[in-house]
Amino acid sequence: MTTIGLAPPSLAALADHVETRIDTLLGAEHDRWKTVDDALDEPYAALRAFITGGKRLRPAFCHWGFVGAGGSPAEPAVVDAGAALELLHIFALIHDDVMDGSLRRHGLPCVHVDFAERHRRRGWHGESRRFGDGAAILAGDLAFVYADVLVRELPAAARAVFDELRLEVNVGQYLDLVTTASRAVSVEAAHKICVYKSGKYTIERPLHLGAALAGRLDELAGPYTRYGLPLGEAFQLVDDLLGAFGDDDRLGKAVGEDLREGKPTALYALARQRARGAEATLLETRVGQPDLRPEEVIAIQEVLTATGARATVEATIGALVTESLAALAEAPISGEARAELTALAHFVAGRDY
Repeated sequence: MTTIGLAPPSLAALADHVETRIDTLLGAEHDRWKTVDDALDEPYAALRAFITGGKRLRPAFCHWGFVGAGGSPAEPAVVDAGAALELLHIFALIHDDVMDGSLRRHGLPCVHVDFAERHRRRGWHGESRRFGDGAAILAGDLAFVYADVLVRELPAAARAVFDELRLEVNVGQYLDLVTTASRAVSVEAAHKICVYKSGKYTIERPLHLGAALAGRLDELAGPYTRYGLPLGEAFQLVDDLLGAFGDDDRLGKAVGEDLREGKPTALYALARQRARGAEATLLETRVGQPDLRPEEVIAIQEVLTATGARATVEATIGALVTESLAALAEAPISGEARAELTALAHFVAGRDY
Protein backbone atom coordinates (compact mmCIF):
# COMPACT_ATOMS: atom_id res chain seq x y z
CA MET A 1 0.00 0.00 0.00
CA THR A 2 1.25 3.47 -0.77
CA THR A 3 1.36 6.39 1.65
CA ILE A 4 -1.73 8.57 1.37
CA GLY A 5 -1.18 11.22 -1.30
CA LEU A 6 1.84 9.50 -2.87
CA ALA A 7 1.60 7.79 -6.24
CA PRO A 8 1.90 3.98 -6.09
CA PRO A 9 5.26 2.84 -7.54
CA SER A 10 3.42 0.78 -10.17
CA LEU A 11 1.84 3.91 -11.65
CA ALA A 12 5.08 5.11 -13.25
CA ALA A 13 5.89 1.66 -14.69
CA LEU A 14 2.45 1.36 -16.27
CA ALA A 15 2.69 4.91 -17.57
CA ASP A 16 5.96 4.06 -19.36
CA HIS A 17 4.30 1.25 -21.32
CA VAL A 18 1.37 3.46 -22.30
CA GLU A 19 3.55 6.42 -23.26
CA THR A 20 5.77 4.20 -25.41
CA ARG A 21 2.71 2.84 -27.23
CA ILE A 22 1.32 6.33 -27.86
CA ASP A 23 4.65 7.75 -28.95
CA THR A 24 5.24 4.86 -31.35
CA LEU A 25 1.84 5.38 -32.95
CA LEU A 26 1.97 9.19 -33.11
CA GLY A 27 5.62 9.21 -34.14
CA ALA A 28 4.86 7.09 -37.19
CA GLU A 29 1.80 9.18 -38.02
CA HIS A 30 3.74 12.40 -37.53
CA ASP A 31 6.38 11.24 -40.00
CA ARG A 32 3.73 10.09 -42.46
CA TRP A 33 1.70 13.29 -42.54
CA LYS A 34 4.49 15.85 -42.54
CA THR A 35 5.67 14.37 -45.84
CA VAL A 36 2.27 15.36 -47.27
CA ASP A 37 2.74 19.00 -46.19
CA ASP A 38 5.21 20.72 -43.89
CA ALA A 39 2.33 22.55 -42.18
CA LEU A 40 1.14 19.25 -40.71
CA ASP A 41 4.29 19.02 -38.60
CA GLU A 42 2.90 21.55 -36.11
CA PRO A 43 -0.37 19.93 -34.94
CA TYR A 44 1.33 16.55 -34.54
CA ALA A 45 4.27 18.07 -32.68
CA ALA A 46 1.88 20.00 -30.42
CA LEU A 47 -0.17 16.89 -29.69
CA ARG A 48 2.91 14.83 -28.84
CA ALA A 49 4.25 17.59 -26.58
CA PHE A 50 0.91 17.90 -24.78
CA ILE A 51 0.81 14.19 -24.03
CA THR A 52 4.15 14.31 -22.19
CA GLY A 53 3.62 13.91 -18.43
CA GLY A 54 0.33 13.34 -16.66
CA LYS A 55 -0.71 10.85 -13.99
CA ARG A 56 -2.01 8.11 -16.38
CA LEU A 57 -4.68 7.11 -13.87
CA ARG A 58 -7.15 5.82 -16.44
CA PRO A 59 -4.72 3.30 -17.95
CA ALA A 60 -3.78 2.20 -14.42
CA PHE A 61 -7.38 1.51 -13.43
CA CYS A 62 -7.91 -0.36 -16.70
CA HIS A 63 -4.75 -2.42 -16.13
CA TRP A 64 -5.64 -3.44 -12.57
CA GLY A 65 -9.26 -4.06 -13.57
CA PHE A 66 -7.89 -6.47 -16.16
CA VAL A 67 -5.35 -8.13 -13.84
CA GLY A 68 -7.94 -8.34 -11.08
CA ALA A 69 -10.17 -10.24 -13.50
CA GLY A 70 -7.40 -12.76 -14.20
CA GLY A 71 -5.72 -11.09 -17.19
CA SER A 72 -1.97 -11.32 -17.80
CA PRO A 73 -0.08 -8.09 -16.94
CA ALA A 74 1.98 -8.52 -20.12
CA GLU A 75 -1.05 -8.61 -22.46
CA PRO A 76 -0.53 -6.05 -25.30
CA ALA A 77 -4.28 -5.45 -25.63
CA VAL A 78 -4.48 -3.87 -22.17
CA VAL A 79 -1.66 -1.49 -23.12
CA ASP A 80 -3.59 -0.53 -26.27
CA ALA A 81 -6.72 0.02 -24.18
CA GLY A 82 -4.80 2.16 -21.70
CA ALA A 83 -3.24 4.20 -24.49
CA ALA A 84 -6.69 4.72 -26.02
CA LEU A 85 -8.02 5.96 -22.67
CA GLU A 86 -5.14 8.38 -22.37
CA LEU A 87 -5.64 9.73 -25.90
CA LEU A 88 -9.33 10.20 -25.18
CA HIS A 89 -8.36 12.10 -22.02
CA ILE A 90 -6.02 14.31 -24.06
CA PHE A 91 -8.85 15.03 -26.51
CA ALA A 92 -11.11 16.05 -23.62
CA LEU A 93 -8.47 18.27 -22.00
CA ILE A 94 -7.60 20.14 -25.20
CA HIS A 95 -11.27 20.77 -26.01
CA ASP A 96 -12.02 21.65 -22.38
CA ASP A 97 -9.29 24.31 -22.41
CA VAL A 98 -10.83 25.87 -25.54
CA MET A 99 -14.33 25.90 -24.04
CA ASP A 100 -13.11 27.34 -20.74
CA GLY A 101 -10.72 29.85 -22.30
CA SER A 102 -7.93 28.48 -20.09
CA LEU A 103 -4.42 29.85 -20.47
CA ARG A 104 -2.13 27.17 -19.02
CA ARG A 105 -2.05 23.41 -18.78
CA HIS A 106 0.84 21.33 -17.38
CA GLY A 107 2.69 24.59 -16.69
CA LEU A 108 2.73 25.57 -20.39
CA PRO A 109 0.43 27.60 -22.66
CA CYS A 110 -2.68 25.66 -23.66
CA VAL A 111 -2.71 24.35 -27.23
CA HIS A 112 -5.17 27.02 -28.42
CA VAL A 113 -3.09 29.76 -26.79
CA ASP A 114 0.09 28.44 -28.40
CA PHE A 115 -1.43 28.36 -31.90
CA ALA A 116 -3.03 31.78 -31.49
CA GLU A 117 0.41 33.16 -30.62
CA ARG A 118 1.93 31.51 -33.71
CA HIS A 119 -0.76 33.20 -35.81
CA ARG A 120 -0.04 36.62 -34.25
CA ARG A 121 3.72 36.22 -34.53
CA ARG A 122 3.52 35.38 -38.23
CA GLY A 123 1.13 38.19 -39.04
CA TRP A 124 -1.33 35.84 -40.72
CA HIS A 125 -4.76 36.85 -42.00
CA GLY A 126 -7.85 36.64 -39.78
CA GLU A 127 -8.40 36.52 -36.02
CA SER A 128 -5.63 34.86 -34.02
CA ARG A 129 -7.98 33.60 -31.33
CA ARG A 130 -10.21 31.81 -33.82
CA PHE A 131 -7.20 30.25 -35.53
CA GLY A 132 -5.87 29.04 -32.19
CA ASP A 133 -9.22 27.57 -31.18
CA GLY A 134 -9.63 25.84 -34.54
CA ALA A 135 -6.13 24.36 -34.50
CA ALA A 136 -6.60 23.08 -30.95
CA ILE A 137 -9.97 21.50 -31.74
CA LEU A 138 -8.41 19.66 -34.67
CA ALA A 139 -5.45 18.51 -32.58
CA GLY A 140 -7.91 17.18 -30.02
CA ASP A 141 -9.84 15.46 -32.79
CA LEU A 142 -6.65 13.71 -33.91
CA ALA A 143 -6.27 12.28 -30.40
CA PHE A 144 -9.91 11.12 -30.52
CA VAL A 145 -9.37 9.35 -33.85
CA TYR A 146 -6.16 7.63 -32.74
CA ALA A 147 -7.92 6.41 -29.60
CA ASP A 148 -10.39 4.68 -31.94
CA VAL A 149 -7.52 3.19 -33.93
CA LEU A 150 -6.15 1.61 -30.76
CA VAL A 151 -9.42 -0.08 -29.75
CA ARG A 152 -10.58 -1.32 -33.14
CA GLU A 153 -9.03 -4.79 -32.64
CA LEU A 154 -10.35 -5.22 -29.09
CA PRO A 155 -13.22 -7.64 -28.33
CA ALA A 156 -16.73 -6.33 -28.99
CA ALA A 157 -17.57 -6.16 -25.28
CA ALA A 158 -14.56 -3.93 -24.64
CA ARG A 159 -15.38 -1.65 -27.58
CA ALA A 160 -18.94 -1.29 -26.26
CA VAL A 161 -17.60 -0.11 -22.88
CA PHE A 162 -15.29 2.34 -24.64
CA ASP A 163 -18.20 3.72 -26.68
CA GLU A 164 -20.29 4.25 -23.55
CA LEU A 165 -17.34 5.96 -21.87
CA ARG A 166 -16.99 8.36 -24.82
CA LEU A 167 -20.67 9.23 -24.73
CA GLU A 168 -20.62 9.83 -20.98
CA VAL A 169 -17.68 12.21 -21.04
CA ASN A 170 -19.27 14.29 -23.80
CA VAL A 171 -22.62 14.37 -22.00
CA GLY A 172 -20.88 15.43 -18.80
CA GLN A 173 -18.94 18.10 -20.64
CA TYR A 174 -22.14 19.59 -22.05
CA LEU A 175 -23.81 19.58 -18.62
CA ASP A 176 -20.78 21.44 -17.26
CA LEU A 177 -20.93 23.94 -20.12
CA VAL A 178 -24.64 24.69 -19.86
CA THR A 179 -24.67 24.85 -16.05
CA THR A 180 -21.73 27.27 -16.06
CA ALA A 181 -23.44 29.49 -18.64
CA SER A 182 -26.88 29.43 -17.00
CA ARG A 183 -25.46 29.72 -13.47
CA ALA A 184 -28.08 27.15 -12.44
CA VAL A 185 -25.76 25.87 -9.74
CA SER A 186 -27.03 23.33 -7.23
CA VAL A 187 -25.54 20.50 -5.22
CA GLU A 188 -27.58 18.04 -7.31
CA ALA A 189 -26.36 19.47 -10.63
CA ALA A 190 -22.76 19.51 -9.38
CA HIS A 191 -23.05 15.84 -8.39
CA LYS A 192 -24.36 14.84 -11.83
CA ILE A 193 -21.57 16.72 -13.61
CA CYS A 194 -19.03 15.21 -11.22
CA VAL A 195 -20.18 11.69 -12.07
CA TYR A 196 -20.48 12.04 -15.84
CA LYS A 197 -17.74 14.52 -16.73
CA SER A 198 -15.02 12.92 -14.65
CA GLY A 199 -15.88 10.14 -12.21
CA LYS A 200 -17.20 7.48 -14.56
CA TYR A 201 -14.60 7.91 -17.28
CA THR A 202 -11.70 8.20 -14.86
CA ILE A 203 -12.31 5.09 -12.77
CA GLU A 204 -15.50 3.07 -13.27
CA ARG A 205 -15.39 2.65 -17.05
CA PRO A 206 -11.63 1.93 -17.25
CA LEU A 207 -12.21 -0.84 -14.70
CA HIS A 208 -15.10 -2.15 -16.79
CA LEU A 209 -12.91 -1.99 -19.88
CA GLY A 210 -10.27 -4.12 -18.14
CA ALA A 211 -12.89 -6.63 -17.02
CA ALA A 212 -14.31 -6.81 -20.56
CA LEU A 213 -10.84 -7.51 -21.97
CA ALA A 214 -10.53 -10.40 -19.52
CA GLY A 215 -13.99 -11.74 -20.41
CA ARG A 216 -15.45 -11.15 -16.93
CA LEU A 217 -17.50 -7.95 -17.39
CA ASP A 218 -20.81 -9.59 -16.50
CA GLU A 219 -19.41 -10.83 -13.20
CA LEU A 220 -17.34 -7.78 -12.26
CA ALA A 221 -19.34 -4.81 -13.58
CA GLY A 222 -21.24 -4.50 -10.29
CA PRO A 223 -18.27 -4.86 -7.91
CA TYR A 224 -16.15 -2.49 -9.99
CA THR A 225 -18.98 0.06 -10.08
CA ARG A 226 -19.38 -0.10 -6.29
CA TYR A 227 -15.66 0.63 -5.94
CA GLY A 228 -15.27 2.98 -8.91
CA LEU A 229 -18.25 5.33 -8.72
CA PRO A 230 -17.67 6.68 -5.20
CA LEU A 231 -13.94 6.90 -5.84
CA GLY A 232 -14.56 8.71 -9.12
CA GLU A 233 -16.72 11.25 -7.31
CA ALA A 234 -14.00 11.67 -4.69
CA PHE A 235 -11.47 12.22 -7.50
CA GLN A 236 -13.51 15.11 -8.91
CA LEU A 237 -14.15 16.64 -5.48
CA VAL A 238 -10.39 16.67 -4.86
CA ASP A 239 -10.00 18.40 -8.24
CA ASP A 240 -12.57 20.99 -7.14
CA LEU A 241 -10.62 21.69 -3.95
CA LEU A 242 -7.35 21.96 -5.85
CA GLY A 243 -8.96 24.30 -8.39
CA ALA A 244 -9.91 26.65 -5.57
CA PHE A 245 -7.09 26.19 -3.04
CA GLY A 246 -4.20 24.34 -4.76
CA ASP A 247 -0.68 25.45 -5.57
CA ASP A 248 -0.07 26.98 -9.03
CA ASP A 249 3.30 25.30 -9.50
CA ARG A 250 2.05 21.85 -8.50
CA LEU A 251 -1.08 22.09 -10.63
CA GLY A 252 0.56 23.61 -13.71
CA LYS A 253 -2.32 26.06 -14.09
CA ALA A 254 -3.61 29.13 -12.30
CA VAL A 255 -5.33 28.53 -8.97
CA GLY A 256 -8.65 30.34 -8.93
CA GLU A 257 -9.32 29.50 -12.57
CA ASP A 258 -12.45 27.54 -11.61
CA LEU A 259 -13.67 30.64 -9.76
CA ARG A 260 -13.05 32.90 -12.74
CA GLU A 261 -14.93 30.48 -14.99
CA GLY A 262 -17.78 30.02 -12.50
CA LYS A 263 -17.44 26.24 -12.56
CA PRO A 264 -20.54 24.58 -11.03
CA THR A 265 -18.62 22.56 -8.44
CA ALA A 266 -20.09 21.03 -5.30
CA LEU A 267 -17.75 23.28 -3.31
CA TYR A 268 -19.24 26.41 -4.86
CA ALA A 269 -22.81 25.09 -4.75
CA LEU A 270 -22.56 24.39 -1.02
CA ALA A 271 -21.10 27.82 -0.32
CA ARG A 272 -23.84 29.53 -2.36
CA GLN A 273 -26.45 27.57 -0.43
CA ARG A 274 -25.04 28.61 2.94
CA ALA A 275 -23.65 32.13 2.41
CA ARG A 276 -25.56 35.18 3.67
CA GLY A 277 -25.16 38.94 3.39
CA ALA A 278 -21.90 40.26 1.95
CA GLU A 279 -20.54 36.74 1.54
CA ALA A 280 -23.51 35.74 -0.64
CA THR A 281 -23.19 38.94 -2.68
CA LEU A 282 -19.50 38.26 -3.31
CA LEU A 283 -20.22 34.76 -4.58
CA GLU A 284 -23.16 35.84 -6.72
CA THR A 285 -21.50 38.87 -8.33
CA ARG A 286 -17.82 37.96 -8.66
CA VAL A 287 -17.55 34.18 -9.18
CA GLY A 288 -17.57 33.59 -12.93
CA GLN A 289 -15.98 36.95 -13.77
CA PRO A 290 -12.81 36.67 -15.90
CA ASP A 291 -11.41 39.88 -14.36
CA LEU A 292 -11.48 38.41 -10.86
CA ARG A 293 -8.57 39.96 -8.98
CA PRO A 294 -6.13 37.96 -6.79
CA GLU A 295 -7.42 39.61 -3.62
CA GLU A 296 -10.97 38.64 -4.61
CA VAL A 297 -9.86 35.04 -5.12
CA ILE A 298 -8.54 35.09 -1.54
CA ALA A 299 -11.80 36.61 -0.27
CA ILE A 300 -13.83 33.91 -2.05
CA GLN A 301 -11.55 31.21 -0.64
CA GLU A 302 -12.30 32.59 2.82
CA VAL A 303 -16.05 32.33 2.14
CA LEU A 304 -15.66 28.75 0.92
CA THR A 305 -13.97 27.98 4.23
CA ALA A 306 -16.16 30.10 6.53
CA THR A 307 -19.40 28.60 5.22
CA GLY A 308 -18.11 25.12 5.98
CA ALA A 309 -18.27 24.16 2.29
CA ARG A 310 -14.61 23.18 2.21
CA ALA A 311 -14.90 21.05 5.37
CA THR A 312 -18.04 19.36 4.03
CA VAL A 313 -16.34 18.47 0.75
CA GLU A 314 -13.27 17.15 2.58
CA ALA A 315 -15.49 15.00 4.82
CA THR A 316 -17.41 13.76 1.80
CA ILE A 317 -14.17 12.71 0.11
CA GLY A 318 -13.23 10.67 3.16
CA ALA A 319 -16.63 8.99 3.31
CA LEU A 320 -16.58 8.18 -0.41
CA VAL A 321 -13.13 6.59 -0.18
CA THR A 322 -14.26 4.52 2.82
CA GLU A 323 -17.30 3.35 0.84
CA SER A 324 -15.13 2.56 -2.16
CA LEU A 325 -12.60 0.52 -0.18
CA ALA A 326 -15.33 -1.41 1.62
CA ALA A 327 -16.70 -2.48 -1.77
CA LEU A 328 -13.23 -3.37 -3.00
CA ALA A 329 -12.69 -5.66 -0.01
CA GLU A 330 -15.63 -7.80 -1.18
CA ALA A 331 -14.81 -7.81 -4.91
CA PRO A 332 -13.92 -11.26 -6.35
CA ILE A 333 -10.54 -10.19 -7.77
CA SER A 334 -6.89 -11.08 -7.32
CA GLY A 335 -5.04 -10.02 -4.19
CA GLU A 336 -2.42 -8.12 -6.19
CA ALA A 337 -5.06 -6.04 -7.94
CA ARG A 338 -6.89 -5.38 -4.67
CA ALA A 339 -3.67 -4.05 -3.10
CA GLU A 340 -2.92 -1.81 -6.09
CA LEU A 341 -6.48 -0.49 -6.32
CA THR A 342 -6.35 0.29 -2.60
CA ALA A 343 -3.13 2.25 -3.12
CA LEU A 344 -4.67 4.11 -6.06
CA ALA A 345 -7.68 5.05 -3.95
CA HIS A 346 -5.44 6.60 -1.31
CA PHE A 347 -3.50 8.46 -3.98
CA VAL A 348 -6.65 9.78 -5.66
CA ALA A 349 -7.97 11.10 -2.34
CA GLY A 350 -4.73 12.57 -1.05
CA ARG A 351 -3.00 14.02 -4.11
CA ASP A 352 -2.06 17.70 -4.34
CA TYR A 353 -1.90 17.95 -8.16
